[in-house]
Amino acid sequence: MTVTFESTRPATASQDQDITFADLNLPAPLLRALREGGLHTPFPIQSATLPDALAGRDVLGRAQTGSGKTLAFGLALLTRLEGGTTRPRHPRALVLVPTRELAMQVADALVPLARAMNLWCRTVVGGMSFTRQVDGLSRGADLVIATPGRLSDHVRQGTCVLSDARFVALDEADQMADMGFLPQVRQILDLTPRDGQRLLFSATLDGDVERLVKAYLTNPVTHSVAPVTASVTTMEHHLLQVAHQDKQVVLTEIAAREGRTIMFVRTKHHVDRLAERLRASGVRAGALHGGKTQGQRNRVLTDFKEGRSSVLVATDVAARGIHVDGIDLVVHVDPAADHKDYLHRAGRTARAGASGTVVTLVTHDQRRTVHRMTAKAGVKPTQTQVGPGDAALNRITGARTPSGVPVVEPRQHAPRPHGRRGGGRGAGGERGRAPFGNRRGHGGDRPQHAGRRPARRRAA
Repeated sequence: MTVTFESTRPATASQDQDITFADLNLPAPLLRALREGGLHTPFPIQSATLPDALAGRDVLGRAQTGSGKTLAFGLALLTRLEGGTTRPRHPRALVLVPTRELAMQVADALVPLARAMNLWCRTVVGGMSFTRQVDGLSRGADLVIATPGRLSDHVRQGTCVLSDARFVALDEADQMADMGFLPQVRQILDLTPRDGQRLLFSATLDGDVERLVKAYLTNPVTHSVAPVTASVTTMEHHLLQVAHQDKQVVLTEIAAREGRTIMFVRTKHHVDRLAERLRASGVRAGALHGGKTQGQRNRVLTDFKEGRSSVLVATDVAARGIHVDGIDLVVHVDPAADHKDYLHRAGRTARAGASGTVVTLVTHDQRRTVHRMTAKAGVKPTQTQVGPGDAALNRITGARTPSGVPVVEPRQHAPRPHGRRGGGRGAGGERGRAPFGNRRGHGGDRPQHAGRRPARRRAA
């Protein structure tokens, strides 16, 4: 069954050519903060959705990753929260995201803007100190940015009350469905005011997301700035057919290129093994997956963003929610599990109008599966047979021979004595302070059954 929405309004870049943030009736402090950040012109999804969101309508926003969804719902929420004079005891607005990395990205974007509005933000995610988050929540917040698993922990323990959260944004709702979070999302929404405003943003609006929309949104207006399939004209797609015995050498040559590269593999073990092999060949590579502590994940991302490493090897934990400027190559070392994963992995490059290349390494036994998957994604990749040292490999990816001088693995902090917790700012609620630290807490970002006591385990 397909949901029939009250209004579906496509948005295109052309309709935004003469629109600025000043035309969207945003509060003066927000406009000033946007100008100071060098932001003057909204992306299509922002100019399309903000008028309805600011008018109090429930909104569905569909746009490809990297298209500006964070500010689309963030500016709406902060504007709707305008006028608060003291820190409220319970949050008045909520942003739900599927992963810690996406929560970090949302907080990085919204905390400075909230500070300009004299509003208080708290970040509630797994992998960080639960007690520090409790302390931050107890001191009040206007806006809470959270993952469903950790927020459910706080709700069950009574440390976060959602009865005043009249404004709720769900980001990447389709991934929350894919990760099994929808039962928790429903429980969380049931605790917010039924007549509150809901903003749902995602690259796709189908399947379980449709059921969520029917249950919790009222006469939503849908704005779509991109089809579900790939349509980024500045992104090139390539299938590189490679012999199994040549794959590792080809990968190493690709990794030795100039520029920032993300390589996606399926398993945590493969991430660590590939990153280790690349470093042994002279490539500055970092490894990112759900088996690492939050502090380790933060350090890997910081090294990648600041240029201390040029390659990020990751599982699909990085396919959404990570924005790093200047990524011009995405490599599917292992083909994506489905077309949606392909598109979200690919979305790490060619963001916000930039150009980029996406390559998938395909062995003989993978060809049919990959062809079906790319067709479903709406991608018509160029197919090229490559091997180590090939001119075509260099032309497509910039591959080159690595130095062969081993790179020392990035320094990891030594384990702390038993019974001590690490430093960091945990919940990160203070205005003007970084919202993330490197402390681990119980609970996490994985789905948990309702009523079950939070387990002390490492978050996914």
